[in-house]
Amino acid sequence: MATTEVRGLGHSVKRKEDERFIRGKGTYIDDIALPGMLHMELLRSPFAHARVVSIDTSRAEALPGVVAVVTGELMAQHNLAWMPTLSGDTQAVLATDKVRFQGQEVTAVVAESAYVAKDALELIEVDYEPLPAVTNPQQALQQDAPVIRDDKEDQTSNHIYHWEAGDKEATDRAFDEADKVVALDTHYPRCHPAPLECCGCVADVNPATSKATIYITSQAPHVHRTLFALVTGLPEQNIRIVSPDIGGGFGNKVPIYPGYVVATAASLLLGRPVKWIEDRTGNLISTGFARDYHMHGELAVKDGRIVGLRASLAADEGAFYADAQPSKLRIGLFHIVTGSYDIPTAHVQGDGAYTNKAPGGVAYRCSFRVTEASYLIERLVDVAANELGVDPAEFRVQNFIKADQFPYESATGFVYDSGDYEKALRLALEKLGYEDLRKEQAEAREQGKLIGIGLASFTEVVGAGHGKEYDIVGLRMFDSAELRVHPTGKAILKLGVKAQGQGHETTFAQIVAEELGIPYEDVEVQEGDTDNTPYGLGTYASRSTPVAGAATAVIARKLRDKARTIAAHLLEAAEDDLEWERGRFSVKGAPDRAKTIQDVAFAAYTDLPEGLEAGLEGVHYYDPPNMTFPFGSYAVVVEVDRGTGQWKVRRVVAVDDCGVRINPMIVEGQIMGGLTEGFGIAAMELITFDEEGNCIGSNFIDYLLPTSWETPPFELGETVTPSPHHPIGAKGVGESATVGSPAAYVNAVVDALAHAGVRNLEMPVTSDKVWQALQEAGLAE
Repeated sequence: MATTEVRGLGHSVKRKEDERFIRGKGTYIDDIALPGMLHMELLRSPFAHARVVSIDTSRAEALPGVVAVVTGELMAQHNLAWMPTLSGDTQAVLATDKVRFQGQEVTAVVAESAYVAKDALELIEVDYEPLPAVTNPQQALQQDAPVIRDDKEDQTSNHIYHWEAGDKEATDRAFDEADKVVALDTHYPRCHPAPLECCGCVADVNPATSKATIYITSQAPHVHRTLFALVTGLPEQNIRIVSPDIGGGFGNKVPIYPGYVVATAASLLLGRPVKWIEDRTGNLISTGFARDYHMHGELAVKDGRIVGLRASLAADEGAFYADAQPSKLRIGLFHIVTGSYDIPTAHVQGDGAYTNKAPGGVAYRCSFRVTEASYLIERLVDVAANELGVDPAEFRVQNFIKADQFPYESATGFVYDSGDYEKALRLALEKLGYEDLRKEQAEAREQGKLIGIGLASFTEVVGAGHGKEYDIVGLRMFDSAELRVHPTGKAILKLGVKAQGQGHETTFAQIVAEELGIPYEDVEVQEGDTDNTPYGLGTYASRSTPVAGAATAVIARKLRDKARTIAAHLLEAAEDDLEWERGRFSVKGAPDRAKTIQDVAFAAYTDLPEGLEAGLEGVHYYDPPNMTFPFGSYAVVVEVDRGTGQWKVRRVVAVDDCGVRINPMIVEGQIMGGLTEGFGIAAMELITFDEEGNCIGSNFIDYLLPTSWETPPFELGETVTPSPHHPIGAKGVGESATVGSPAAYVNAVVDALAHAGVRNLEMPVTSDKVWQALQEAGLAE
């Protein structure tokens, strides 16, 4: 069979799943309707911090069509008032003692229709006693700050954790010996994944069978099943989690939310299915946010080389510590902050604090806080280059980890697998026309025009495991693949991960096609049903290809080994005498004596060697020996209007290296999505709070998302440096653009203002901020 027919690795085949999506035939949570189904709505707190004095539900209960009103006290009677978080903390399901952020769930109404349930919310009377609100970690850590988590007996302050990595003493020595030290204070502000589909679930607890089937917007169905068992006390074998098509996740659909638990408890108590569909404000105001790190960084430079790095941060964790990240790492993988640079010594420390904001920091298109780390180091490198008076591109090249230094152990303990950072940056500069642009920039400044060129080089760390070091709530971060080849040569691949738009049904089928020679169209990929897929940790932090993709390749190779044994039997030859060409075995020196993989598959059920087990199927759980380290370099050119402060993107060049690309078209789509998100964060996306803790950014009027109108075009480039330990050399690409692009955009705007000394703009870089900076510098027209 010719290799072009199976279309394995490297082929930009059309996405199989898109046929149903573009026809409107996808199945989302709100499409699910079960017999006798009830509808649930949540009443949320208008206060960020207040004692709950009393709740009167009598008028709501009397409304025709209302079946039940659920309060925190009722949940407490069933030991369901509190639930564990992914970070080992506890979180209120429904408020009992007090509310701790605006939008916290207070009561739930279950009714015959969603309309009746919404009307009933208006009839519930809650008496609140307002308390002072805490809206940032600096305020939270003051000695006189009100204690937010006074429900915890041993909690006497708002401090949650302290975490460190690196060598403090060696770093201090490097700074003492440096001839230049640069510093930067910056805030990566709170933003939100804002998926197209909000969260929701349909809980169906059957009283006759004691079987709970929960349809849920979940990026990690198996983990959610385990957590549901722990929270509700239901036997795990009686819980089935089904995650159908998901309209975007971006990390937002990793945590367990109170709405899921209340709907399940209501179904259990009422004996009928209960549906909860979150509205947009509920999603923005209460579900897993991203970023919100207050960071301080310092670089020690000697003879033009970076010799030391200090980084410290204060993490705003919200009212409950509910970060979705590996259990042992309190600030995620932020210690990747050394980035792409050969920095001999570093010290990183972080402190987390409770505030009166929504909890649940998530890996929003990044691997556990890598974006914040990348942003800090790239801003620091630009500051250092400017203060040293050297070109920022050449300063990066001088300090990059060299290609012959891999595998490279960073000063904070990561072992980078492979890379060629200079090659990626040089390609980006070449595509941009960097030297000519620098000349144009200088000429424009002489004429009073502001053009900025911003750079960012990043190294990301994705694919968590290894399971010995990486887990979530104790569950090792392996992942799985179960592959079954039918007698007719068609195959089903079942995975523990769950797509939210990444194209799993296509790319994973292409891995099977590459390894077994079965056309990718003949491979059905199934995910999201815990009763019918092997246990896995799910899709987030760009771990699907590095972990589940590896599992797929390994199990396919195991089946190929068995297929070789069967083919040898059919061809009456020794196994060592067989040659493999994708899709067929042939006898060495006699290519006409051959059997296709389809021939072998049929024989696996009809004509086996003596003593060999029938069938051609198996499952593999892949525990990665190390993580993978994608990298890249981005360049952005902007023009700044001195009359208005508005900035316009002229060029965006993005060069990514994600190792071997399975489907280049899908990879490019992922990169463009990440670049768009990076542009949005840099330019407009912001959730902030007033002094009373009121959330500003709870709808798409206040929380701005980039549309096709604002989003600039992107020019993409690539280098390919395979991961040496991944079975197919892939590294992962789900969010790499998000890691580098915000720094590149901000660096470009700051660069445009650099000659005026404006260097401390914060994201989002809005036109009013730029206009104010221009006025202060005397540059405004």
